[in-house]
Amino acid sequence: MSQVILKATGLRKAFGGLMALSDLTFQVREGQIKAIIGPNGAGKTTLFNVITGMFPSTDGQITFDGRAITGLKPYEIAAMGISRTFQTVELFKNMTVLENIMVGRHIRTQCGMLRVGLRLWGVRSEEEEIHRKAMERLAFVGLERKAAESADSLPLGEQKLLETARALATQPHLVLLDEPASGLNRVETETMAQIIYRIRDEGTTVLLVEHDMSLVMKISDEILVLNYGQKIAEGSPEQVKNDQRVIDAYLGEELDYA
Repeated sequence: MSQVILKATGLRKAFGGLMALSDLTFQVREGQIKAIIGPNGAGKTTLFNVITGMFPSTDGQITFDGRAITGLKPYEIAAMGISRTFQTVELFKNMTVLENIMVGRHIRTQCGMLRVGLRLWGVRSEEEEIHRKAMERLAFVGLERKAAESADSLPLGEQKLLETARALATQPHLVLLDEPASGLNRVETETMAQIIYRIRDEGTTVLLVEHDMSLVMKISDEILVLNYGQKIAEGSPEQVKNDQRVIDAYLGEELDYA
């Protein structure tokens, strides 16, 4: 069995009197595609924000690759190997498609601002490497031919792919995808599913939040179900879709997903 890459223990997050996450304990194993599902307001995106350091936890601990990351800054967590996308696409829309990916490479660069400003030895070769790696990520999601186009000119499906490619540009060990199929049609959703498989096959673990149950049931190795900030179920797609607590809280009825 693969080793645990991410572990949350007794995780709590309160906003005033509202408990968004309550005593949440779960783990993600290396090489998994693990989905988090639940009704709106269940705490799914809050969990992503706590994992990535955007929100401090109220209590509990998160470890990544055996190291505590609770309390670290977002850039420190990103440098350790966790990247993410957002529920609402967050791109640098005044930049080109390629420039958006190159921005994602900055935490893997070695040359400081002084060396860049003075054009010292090593800067040009590093710029060439950044460009090469960025183009590789664009090719990975099928956008290499649109490298010179403005990011805001892309349709939603391609913007989602671009944001995914930018997250991958950081060379993460774990990528968090927040509703990657939201707003996509059936063909675009199938493309995203294939990209997620390829991310996993490259050796990057995937944790995703998603409402498209057909996609979730198709690609997930495990599913974590939240309701009112609490875990109500965790297990294989087959176990989750037949869990009465999940049916009552979220699915509404037992369904047979293809």
